[in-house]
Amino acid sequence: MTDTQHAPASDTIIHMEHVEKWYGHFQVLTDINLTVKAGERIVICGPSGSGKSTLIRCINRLEAVQKGRIVVDGIELTAGGKNVDSVRQEVGMVFQQFNLFPHLTILQNCTLAPMRSRGLSKDEAEAIAMKYLKRVRIPEQANKYPSQLSGGQQQRVAIARALCMTPRVMLFDEPTSALDPEMVKEVLDTMISLAEDGMTMLCVTHEMGFARSVADRVIFMADGKIVEEAPPAQFFSQPAHEKTRNFLGQILSSHHQAVAQ
Repeated sequence: MTDTQHAPASDTIIHMEHVEKWYGHFQVLTDINLTVKAGERIVICGPSGSGKSTLIRCINRLEAVQKGRIVVDGIELTAGGKNVDSVRQEVGMVFQQFNLFPHLTILQNCTLAPMRSRGLSKDEAEAIAMKYLKRVRIPEQANKYPSQLSGGQQQRVAIARALCMTPRVMLFDEPTSALDPEMVKEVLDTMISLAEDGMTMLCVTHEMGFARSVADRVIFMADGKIVEEAPPAQFFSQPAHEKTRNFLGQILSSHHQAVAQ
C-alpha cells in the first residue's frame, strides 16, 4: 500500500474511501467513507433505494465501483484481479433470498465452496459443515433438500454455509425480509449469537430491535449517501438529521400498525 497518508489503522478490517458508483447516469453511491474495525457490528438502514444493499455488495465486489478505494483485511479490492478472489474467501454473505442449490442436500450446499475454494477433502468439509449446522441449531436437517425446510431454516442454512468458509467478515443483506414473521426471530437469534462471538458483521435490515441490541454503530443512508452514523442509544434517542427522524417515525408507525393488527 503506497498511500501511507490514508492507510487504515491496523485493527481496521474494512476501509472505504470516497467510493462512488453509477448505474448508467444514475449515481447510486456518492462519496462513501466508512471504516469498520475487526469485531465491530454495523447495522445499515434507510429507505428503499437509498443504496444500502449496493454498499455492502461492493465490499465483496458483487458490485464494481467507478471511483474510490476499498480495502478489506489489508487487500485492496479496487485493484481487481486475484485480490477479488482473496477477499471473497474472507467475506461471507447472506442474501434476502436464500440462494441454496435446490438439487443438493443441506450438507452438500455447505461443503461445496470449502472443497472447491479452500481445497478441503470431503471428510474435512463435512466435519466443518456439521459444526456450523449445529451452530445454527439444525444439524438434523443435513441430509434433507432445501425444499423440505421452512424459510427460517433455509436462511439458517445460508448462514451456516457462509460460516463454512471461516470468513473474517459477514455481510447480511435484508436477511429476514423474505421470511414470515414467525420465522424472523429464529434467524435474528442466530445472528445475535454470532455477534456475541465477536464476528465482524455488516447488516442491512429494518429490524430496529436487532440494531438496538446488537449494533455498535447504526448507519442511516438516503439518496446514496451516509447521512448519519451513531451508537444505537444516540441514534434512536437523538437522531441529528431530519431524514433520520422521518425514517424512524415511519418505522415506529408501521410497527404499531402491525401490532394493532
